[in-house]
Amino acid sequence: MTEKLNSSNLRQNPRNVNELVNELTLFDDDLMSRVFDKNIKATELLLRIILGKKVKVISVTGQNEMKNHQVGGRNITLDVDAMDENGEEIDIEVQGNSEGAHVRRARYHSSMVDSRMLKEGQAFRELRDSYVIFIYKHDKFRKGLPLYHVERYVGETNEQFRDGSHIIYVNGNYKGNDEIGQLMQDFREKNPECMHYTELAESVKHFKEKEGGREEMSEIVERYINERVEERVEERVKECVEERVNECVEERVKERVEKEKTISVQNLMNNMKWTLDQALDALGIKGKERTLITQQLQK
Repeated sequence: MTEKLNSSNLRQNPRNVNELVNELTLFDDDLMSRVFDKNIKATELLLRIILGKKVKVISVTGQNEMKNHQVGGRNITLDVDAMDENGEEIDIEVQGNSEGAHVRRARYHSSMVDSRMLKEGQAFRELRDSYVIFIYKHDKFRKGLPLYHVERYVGETNEQFRDGSHIIYVNGNYKGNDEIGQLMQDFREKNPECMHYTELAESVKHFKEKEGGREEMSEIVERYINERVEERVEERVKECVEERVNECVEERVKERVEKEKTISVQNLMNNMKWTLDQALDALGIKGKERTLITQQLQK
């Protein structure tokens, strides 16, 4: 959503909020997470296409926050948090810009998902497989492929490590005529009537066109706008304070330099028995600075 909400004047114009809701796609995490929240059919469709196998989902939650229990540790919010019938955990993320697409983010998400899968006393062999799926708006690795599977390998033997950790990047810019291509077309599509998959279209239509869903999305968009406005105000206040501090520093430095030069001129006049003009010339003092120092010494 961040690409669409940069103007603070949106806050004063409710019509712009409606226009923004119309512009939302499944690459906006607020819409995407609500479309998939408790929507098992849509989640099973997405996983079947991306994983290439039928997956029976038993639970799915949108915008699920995971706490890092280390003091000061970073928490994460999963766009879509799903579990299948085998207890395998699946984290599905959408990413519209490069800022949040660093590969180490995938590693961190994977470790956070794994950290909650074993209870105290359970053997490590009981750890189920986990999947972190990043549906990236662009082609992350720029090879033109629809999917990029990230797996661990033993360096010396080139054999898979098979630790059950799976990271998958989906090329959101892929435009093939196969299922994954049609799925990505649906993710880019603003109009639910033009979507290929009814499992997605029905839910998108609810949040963009139906009364209750439309109101919810409008509130989310407006709240986000207000948050961005407040952030910008805070940033501007901080900038103004920093500007004023810098001005004060510059003024004090200037005053200190003038004072030091005035003392130097006075010393030359006293020690060398020079006139004021001779001392000023010797120190190369000209213009306004010369006038100010002259006024100081002639008081």
